[in-house]
Amino acid sequence: MTTGKRFPPLSRLGAPLLALALVLIMGLASALPAPAASVRQDLAAESTMEQVLRRGTLRVGMDTFEPWAMKDKDGNYIGFEIDVARRLASDLGVKLELVPTQWDGIIPALLTGKFDVIIGGMSIRVDRAKKVNFTIPYNYTGMSIVANKEKLPGKSKLTDFDSPDVTIAARAGTTAAKAVEKILPRAKLLLFAEEPQAVQEVLSGRAQAFASMAPKPAFEAVAHPDKLYLPFSGTFTREPNAMAVRKGDPDTLNVLDSWIRAVDAEGWFTERFHYWFETRDWAKQLPQ
Repeated sequence: MTTGKRFPPLSRLGAPLLALALVLIMGLASALPAPAASVRQDLAAESTMEQVLRRGTLRVGMDTFEPWAMKDKDGNYIGFEIDVARRLASDLGVKLELVPTQWDGIIPALLTGKFDVIIGGMSIRVDRAKKVNFTIPYNYTGMSIVANKEKLPGKSKLTDFDSPDVTIAARAGTTAAKAVEKILPRAKLLLFAEEPQAVQEVLSGRAQAFASMAPKPAFEAVAHPDKLYLPFSGTFTREPNAMAVRKGDPDTLNVLDSWIRAVDAEGWFTERFHYWFETRDWAKQLPQ
């Protein structure tokens, strides 16, 4: 038995009430989930990840940065970030295309669609986050310094380098350069497009120190024990590394974040980090 109130049919309503009823009906129709779901499906279909899956190729922007990405004796890329890019492409079931790009132009290249994602030891920074979206971190690194034995002997503290008499070489556009500017503001900073140029500047004595992500400075001290030394152990910053994608693409970000969580739970990032950052077992693969 029905006990609720009965409402009159629309034809029996007055003109003003009928117009109001139609407006309410149209408003309710626009709020129904079907059109919203359609919009979401359209956005997902246009996402970078959907394009990657349709194309069958993941295009990764990167630059050479030991031990993140290097060329072996045969000219093939190896390194921590190369392992990450290969594992990601394999898990997605697509081919990997590495797109070498100079570091200071890598974000503009991403924004213009030259590749799908940056996987290159990129640290999360606010100025970068205004241009791109970062995934959750999958690795943490920090900055360290190596010094010229003859030009700057006997230094053992970070503050020893904060002097107008000290020239520090670094790669342009890196967090190393930013860290030197912020933490050692009195030192003179020389910027180079590539790290080997910056290291050469210290080896020749035209700069007294070289700043970069660890363990690069330590590797240089081992490679040139007669000219370079590590003034102190450890790093003077701690930075989260993440992948970078274009803004306005939550579906791609969700896939990458989910992949990082799943792979991290396996311990895979820790295992690869140990191999590339805490051993030199891979050095025999490099050109002599």
